[in-house]
Amino acid sequence: MTLQEILGIELPIIQAPMAGVQGSALAVAVSNGGGLGSLPCAMLGPDAMRSELEAIAKRTARPFNVNFFCHVPPLPSPAREAAWRAALAPYYRALGIDADGIPAAPGRNPFDAAAADLLSEFRPAVVSFHFGLPSADLLARTRAWGPKILSSATTVDEARWLEANGVDVVIAQGLEAGGHRGMFLSDDLSSQVGTFALLPQIVRAVKVPVVAAGAIADARGVAAAMALGAAGVQVGTAYLLCPEATTSAVHRAALKSEAARHTALTNLFTGRPARGIVNRIVMELGPISVAAPAFPLAASAIAPLRAKAESAGSGDFSPLWSGQNASGCKEIPAAELTRELAALI
Repeated sequence: MTLQEILGIELPIIQAPMAGVQGSALAVAVSNGGGLGSLPCAMLGPDAMRSELEAIAKRTARPFNVNFFCHVPPLPSPAREAAWRAALAPYYRALGIDADGIPAAPGRNPFDAAAADLLSEFRPAVVSFHFGLPSADLLARTRAWGPKILSSATTVDEARWLEANGVDVVIAQGLEAGGHRGMFLSDDLSSQVGTFALLPQIVRAVKVPVVAAGAIADARGVAAAMALGAAGVQVGTAYLLCPEATTSAVHRAALKSEAARHTALTNLFTGRPARGIVNRIVMELGPISVAAPAFPLAASAIAPLRAKAESAGSGDFSPLWSGQNASGCKEIPAAELTRELAALI
């Protein structure tokens, strides 16, 4: 079966779920355009999740994907938090921020029983996961209404593990991809491989369909991935300038600038490696800091710096998520971009 037949879609294009820069509007637009729109739920509480799912249900009858993280929440470390805030202290002073008054920022929630119960009311056709899979019990509860299950693999070993644990489709996330690495069997960044090196290796290693992700930004990139055995592609960065995305003004400006050609994997913004455009804080602290608290706890201390800078029109402290190829970003409707991506297949 083709990916289109498996997922019930017209085009083998999946819009990457991108927490913080999109909501239901982008997912609806891509699904109505023939691809698979995705709703990221890692930063949504139950009420917000319900509201977004209701909005999608009202605006499309086509399949869509609901995405969750599967990390294990870490135990807070006062010593590590203190070290992190000490590293950020010069920036607090420069921007006039009282470090003692910084509250804990909203985190990123892993998939849990409450989310599974809520999803069962809406029965989305596709549910995808990042950082592996939830527990066997939660996965069984999710499978109860028959959705297709997708998850990201950043290595061949992860792809084999996902297949052994019953996923319907593996997403091969290359090193070039923007946002958080989906790595879950190891935290060794040297194990991470580029998209067009990883893709054929995973295609050979598993029997389930494989979707390519990472720096695929136009129709030629999609065609190249398909020629290497991909059943479809997942595209994120190219959608960030679409009007349906909620990408901030400073983030949009960065994507349209020469700065977008320089990205790095950094743990400064959340505590977990994620690819974004190099900005002031990444340059000055270095992309990877041992002081940054474990994911997602690093976010709280940096949040007021981001807010203060963005209010002045600066992205110096913002997570400017982007893959290594922002050349496909277009300020056109997401449905139109989806069809353009599939033009050569």
